[in-house]
Formats: sequence, C-alpha cells, structure tokens
Amino acid sequence: MRIKSLTQNSLKNLTLLYVEDEAFIRQNAVEYLSRICDNVLEASNGLEALEVYKKHKPNIIISDINMPKMNGLEFAEKIRKTDKETPIILATAHTETHYLLKAVELQLVKYIVKPITSAKLQEALALSVDYLTVKSKNIVKINTYTLYDMFNKTLLIHDEIIKLTKNEQLLLHLLSKHHERAITYEEIESNIWAYEGMSMDALRSLVRMLRKKLGGNFIENVSGIGYRLIKS
Repeated sequence: MRIKSLTQNSLKNLTLLYVEDEAFIRQNAVEYLSRICDNVLEASNGLEALEVYKKHKPNIIISDINMPKMNGLEFAEKIRKTDKETPIILATAHTETHYLLKAVELQLVKYIVKPITSAKLQEALALSVDYLTVKSKNIVKINTYTLYDMFNKTLLIHDEIIKLTKNEQLLLHLLSKHHERAITYEEIESNIWAYEGMSMDALRSLVRMLRKKLGGNFIENVSGIGYRLIKS
C-alpha cells in the first residue's frame, strides 16, 4: 500500500514541525507522527513555531490556523517571505472561500479541515513527500550558494530569494531547463520575444543584467549558436 510504504520509508529521515495551541490535540498528533518520523518538533503558537523553524529548518510544516499570538496564516506568510519551498499544511475548522484563496496564495501543499484524522495526515504527508521528490529533481545547482528552483521559478543565493524581471526569469528558466547544452538564439527569441522580435542589443543587455544578479559569469556565449549555463 502506498501510504504504508510512505510512512515506513520516505518520512523516516525528515524533520516535521507540528503547530497547535490545544495541548491534547497536539500531543495526540505528535505521538502519531513520531511513529512514522524520527524527528518531530512541536510548537503551541505561530511565534513559537517561527523560532523553531529558524533554528531547525524542518522539511515539512503542519499548522493549525486559529492560534493565539500569531495564527497559522500569519506564520505561513512569514515563512513564505524567504522560503517558497518547504511544504506547509494548514488545518482549520473553517471552510470559507477567503481561507481557501489564502491557502492558494501561500502555495500550501494541503488544506485540512478538522477534525484531523490519521487518514487526512497521511494524505497530506504523501503530497508533501511527492512535492519534495519533484522539487529535488527541479533544483539546478549553479554553484555552492546559487540555486534555481524550476518548480517555483525562484533564484536563491545564500538562501535569499533574488528578485528577477519577467524576461530575466524566462531566460534563466530556459537556460536551467536545458543546462546540458547551449540554447540557440532562435529558442531564446521564441520564448522571450516571440511577438516583437529580438534584437541582439536587447539580448546582450538581458544577459548582462542576469549575470549581475547571479553574481558571476555563469552564462557563456557560444559563438554563432547562443548561450549556455555554466555550473561550478
């Protein structure tokens, strides 16, 4: 059975953070999660959870929404300011549309409606593991400190998200997706300047600005062909 395999293998070496202000619910959930994961952390509110997150950087976060001091949505918003990758699962008794819209905005893996059951936790954790598996295949390591996440289309340098313009992101995504070869001028034009046409001056300017944001000469010009991403 897929869930059984998941709980016995995939989660064992991951770190989970469970956040819930009601002690009885939290204790039961942590006890259950500890059977399938060796590293389970807990917190009773968003502020406490934020400190635990900063210290331990858990692989998966499960949090209640309605909590004192800092609720689950506020906690998730804090995380998403610098971390677009960690799977976050939110649990609540509410099913109002604005909660669901907020869940989409925060790129949540799952939105669990209470009461929380083992089956609901298993489903959410299975989705989280799937996400982490896909993410690992979509991370292009440019150098030790520079990564491009193709799933979230995000450039990270020293764990900080680097803001890119639309064309910078399109070019970096294209180079990362085909990092094993050079991208031709024709491919670049069709992906970035499909309608208005590409000038070489515009392309050189775009490459220059992207190199600057990457913090190094990681984009090589291949004479007569185009550009390729250089990883070190």
